[in-house]
Amino acid sequence: MQTRQLGPLTVSAIGFGCMGLSGVYNEPLDEGRAADVLKAAFDGGITFFDTAEIYGMQTNEVLVGKGLKGVRDQVVIATKFGFDLDAARAAGRPAGTNSRPDHIKAVADASLKRLGVDVIDLLYQHRVDPNVPIEDVAGAVKDLIAAGKVRAFGLSEAGPDTIRRAHAVQPVSALQSEYSLWTRDPESAVLPLCRQLGIGFVPYSPLGRGFLAGAVSGAGGLADNDFRRFMPRFKGEALEKNLSLVETLSALAAKKGRTPAQLALAWLLAQGPDIVPIPGTTKAARIAENVAAADIALSAEDLAAIEAAVPETAVEGARYDERGLSMVNL
Repeated sequence: MQTRQLGPLTVSAIGFGCMGLSGVYNEPLDEGRAADVLKAAFDGGITFFDTAEIYGMQTNEVLVGKGLKGVRDQVVIATKFGFDLDAARAAGRPAGTNSRPDHIKAVADASLKRLGVDVIDLLYQHRVDPNVPIEDVAGAVKDLIAAGKVRAFGLSEAGPDTIRRAHAVQPVSALQSEYSLWTRDPESAVLPLCRQLGIGFVPYSPLGRGFLAGAVSGAGGLADNDFRRFMPRFKGEALEKNLSLVETLSALAAKKGRTPAQLALAWLLAQGPDIVPIPGTTKAARIAENVAAADIALSAEDLAAIEAAVPETAVEGARYDERGLSMVNL
């Protein structure tokens, strides 16, 4: 597979989002099954793996660390800090943000142990903490880099002002935010700024949480505990209207002998050499399908047809509920 750069890190053009291994959409995988999925991703050419302390409430990092132990020197592992998980457990509520420097450093040490590694390749702030100056956050990660515990600094769902201020303290190697055919928000201001500053862009949910891959046929197909049930785009009339977009994309893909997921990923890759999408899955067949997208060359006509199949203005519903939206683009 071709490679791309995220600051000092050389990664596969398509990465692997590990969140789903811990049961956000389906039942969580045990260590054996998770290891099989991670091996299939690595064998397919993927060298960039994305996890976070909050995934599976600190269990996902353990799965990733154990699953990649035998190939540690050949992969890039990213993880994230930024939530107060201890307080959330104690209060029995969703986790709030916590990016105090002392907390960042404690989380980094804990992540190193859970992953079983000597250094975290890419450490993201998972969500901007409005109570902590971003300069203090960047300074804490700068200290971790100087100590040899972290190689590169990243932000997630940060707005332009936050990105500029953080970058002035410690160069930001990657911004991870939602970006796909049906979530085009970064294109207006964030993506141009990243390119101005030389920051790589890592789209999460590049397949619309499986929607653009045709994995959702209706609300009845989602498990009762499926995270997507709480998202406006996956509810009621919005879901029914959005399904027509996938039908159009699927028809276009069929004409080209591809799958809708492959067209969606190839479209993202074609947006620039600084784009590294991280689709996730628990199925080896899906991994092979996603990896094949890296070899698809799209003409200007192809790109226009794909965008016409899923026009941003036709997407119904917000990408998060009110609480989720309050934590992005800060």
